[in-house]
Amino acid sequence: MRVLTISGIFAVDEAASPGKEIVYGLTSTTRLLVVSLIKSNLFPILSLMLDSTVIAPFLGMHSWFLDEHSRSLFKKAHSLNFWEMPEQDDAYNQILNNAMVSDSNFLTDIILRECGDVFLGINSLIDVGGGQGGAARAIAIAFPQMKCTVLDLPHVIAEAPSDVHVSFISGDMFKYIPPANALFLKWVFHDWGDEDCVKLLKNCKEAIPPRDAGGKVIIVDMVVGSGLNEIVTRETHVLYDLFIMCVEGIEREEFEWKRIFMEAGFGDYKIISVLGVRSVIELYP
Repeated sequence: MRVLTISGIFAVDEAASPGKEIVYGLTSTTRLLVVSLIKSNLFPILSLMLDSTVIAPFLGMHSWFLDEHSRSLFKKAHSLNFWEMPEQDDAYNQILNNAMVSDSNFLTDIILRECGDVFLGINSLIDVGGGQGGAARAIAIAFPQMKCTVLDLPHVIAEAPSDVHVSFISGDMFKYIPPANALFLKWVFHDWGDEDCVKLLKNCKEAIPPRDAGGKVIIVDMVVGSGLNEIVTRETHVLYDLFIMCVEGIEREEFEWKRIFMEAGFGDYKIISVLGVRSVIELYP
């Protein structure tokens, strides 16, 4: 308990009487993991991060650095990439889906409260790679006039619950994105290298109308160096950049985002830093 207290997992109740048994309590961080204390708890995210499937690749990092073949840490450990694994392992697929729903439930409430005006005037929205529809559902409830659809791979859509607010489409975002007034991509681009991101962005551009007709892409992702100038923010940015390399992903600084935006043919963008370590980016054709 002393180790967990020093680590910030628990706190000592200072009001306890001297000489009596120490009483421990939750911190503001660990309260986020308790189901009964918070509606959108983050325990499923932690479960994914600590799952042996995710941890195992890092145990072979030393040999990965010496490997002349170009493949991700994850694929080196499992012979499957991060997105192939859920198709082969139902238990891992469920853990991953639960984690993404948890993140969407937690983060979308903040987005709608802090910068919900990014959704004003949108008649139709597709949540690209939207999993089981957690984010799309919250957006649809907040903006009932908006038609919200989720696009994701077949094995993800197969697990999605029926919902009166959201419709689901099975498909591959790298092959085709159905037309909509706006597209929403949360925590998608950091999973992919620049070449794949440009390909995805070009598909996005084809799916939306021109800017003067209301077309735009709404991205929720990290912008390294953006947000609060605090050590915990900077540390999270760089440590997550290290973590995401497991799947050959990357966390980008603004100039790196701008490069892939311009290469994909987009004309302008705006970064809104209101989500702590993540930002909202409005991208215009």
